[in-house]
Amino acid sequence: MSALEIIAVILGVINVTLIVLRSIWNYPFGIVMVSLYAVIFYQTKLYSDSLLQIFFFVIQIYGWWYWHRARAEAGEVRVELLSGRARAAWVAALLALIALWGWMMDTRTDAHFPYWDGAIAMMSVAAQILMSRRFLENWILWILVDVLAVGLYWVKDLKLTSALYVVFLALSIWGFEEWMRARRASGRAA
Repeated sequence: MSALEIIAVILGVINVTLIVLRSIWNYPFGIVMVSLYAVIFYQTKLYSDSLLQIFFFVIQIYGWWYWHRARAEAGEVRVELLSGRARAAWVAALLALIALWGWMMDTRTDAHFPYWDGAIAMMSVAAQILMSRRFLENWILWILVDVLAVGLYWVKDLKLTSALYVVFLALSIWGFEEWMRARRASGRAA
């Protein structure tokens, strides 16, 4: 456990709590957190997770812009739902990406746990895109990511980060419930 990991964990809790509350101010905390985790994961040879943080950095900026624009148009950050067809397409694409990414990390790097790490990375990419676009389904993926991450980070001796993902799991369940409630409320208002 390093000072860098402690700071990243604190920022992570703040970031996800603000996402659950649909606060646009989650993004500054997220940008700093992912920057720190890019270094932490690289140092522990979790390359998929390290590269994922670069993606997160870019998508954090996009999400900040998108949420700001959506809030300006609607007066609030509204929750959307994927269609059944879109859900099926996301699942199929995600399964293919997990297999491909895991194989690439396994055959081209000295990554530790390439398929486990790759599954976390690819599901996180999908969840982050869905979250940035305000789709409720992002929380289902985050719950799966959190469950997988707790074990991986524990095995990699990132105990504090593993504990953070236990907190993220609780926040993801809360986030799903809150966003579902917001979705129902906006459905009645529409």
